[in-house]
Amino acid sequence: MVEKVLQNSNIKRLITNIFSLSLLQIANYVLPLLTVPYLVRVLGPEKYGLISFSQAFIQYFILLTDYGFNLSATRKISIYRDDKEKISEIFSAVFFIKICLLIISFLIIVFTVLFFRKFRLDFMVYFYTFGMVIGNVLFPVWFFQGMEEMNYITYLNIAWKTVFAASIFIFVRNQTDYLNVPLLNSLGYVGIGLFSLCFINKKFKVKYVRVKFETVKNELVDGYYIFISTLATSLYTVSNSFILGLITNNTIVGYYSAAEKIIRAVQGLNNPVSQAIYPYVSKLSYTNKDSTIKFIKKVIKYVGSGSLLISICIFVLAKPIVFILLGHQYVESIPVMRILAFLPFLVALSNIFGIQIMLNFGMEKEFSRIIISASAINIVLAIILAYFYKHVGASFSVLITEIYVTVIMYFTLRKKKIL
Repeated sequence: MVEKVLQNSNIKRLITNIFSLSLLQIANYVLPLLTVPYLVRVLGPEKYGLISFSQAFIQYFILLTDYGFNLSATRKISIYRDDKEKISEIFSAVFFIKICLLIISFLIIVFTVLFFRKFRLDFMVYFYTFGMVIGNVLFPVWFFQGMEEMNYITYLNIAWKTVFAASIFIFVRNQTDYLNVPLLNSLGYVGIGLFSLCFINKKFKVKYVRVKFETVKNELVDGYYIFISTLATSLYTVSNSFILGLITNNTIVGYYSAAEKIIRAVQGLNNPVSQAIYPYVSKLSYTNKDSTIKFIKKVIKYVGSGSLLISICIFVLAKPIVFILLGHQYVESIPVMRILAFLPFLVALSNIFGIQIMLNFGMEKEFSRIIISASAINIVLAIILAYFYKHVGASFSVLITEIYVTVIMYFTLRKKKIL
């Protein structure tokens, strides 16, 4: 009887978290659909491409400071959520590591701006955009996910994104205002990060405690494979805009990034389910692997069919989507939209195979090998195809890589007799 009550409580919490994150994703989906069409028209392909290139560059530092904690620390917090002392210990160790990585990141970007002309010409763009890294360090998404209290993430993010969207229309009126875009974005990130830390201290009574070397070492070891995998993943997600910027010019990056931004927004519709079920699956797999597999098979059925339908719709409607959202000056973005249309479907499946199953079933090494090999494939393809076919080539490199990841993960799980 008690077990049934606890199970119902867990399911209720899971549904609440999915609902909360769905609201957040709607905001992530609707607000960019308001700001992106405005920005691409006001800034034009060249300046919009510069902003996108800087964000792709800064994304590496966000990945470095995350160090896989969004998964490894989330899993630990979900397991020890009822132990306040243990949670404070985990929180302090992770936060200490992230601050150290933030300092290293800042030194790297200063070196890059000083010694490379391409970055030095627009150095203010990169420094303003770096505020996203600071805000990302301050905002412990992994803590809220581990506590399965995603409603707080929802309220904080929607508030920030709404303010940011409104600010864009007020402070970005023409091309000369392009610096205001990364500045406003970074201010929002930092503001919400500072607020979340105060909120955690007050709501969950989590305090910063003196960090032991052994604890720091354990957190670094636990997050290592996930960090390597996440870093490798970036080589076939965020890297293509960066590679395009190095090989071609900001205008080409603008064509690619504008279409990709819409695809990623649609792809993000799956995030609420993914983020909500990860801590649930982590805890369930800790106690009952058979029940975990049954639950995941249901997720594959519904998420897979839904994302496939979305991908087909994007492919068919690519031309009107580009003209309506981006304008006729982005006609070169149409083939990019069609090529990337099936990413929501492929990424939804690979997320379930990799994040939900492999990481929760102790297959970190297999997961890392697949991602690292995929990143190598994408880097080679992106450089060659972008050189000859520019934004279209970069799009094909992403699609081929995502197909490879999904197929290899599936057959790996079949070989292990998990699926």
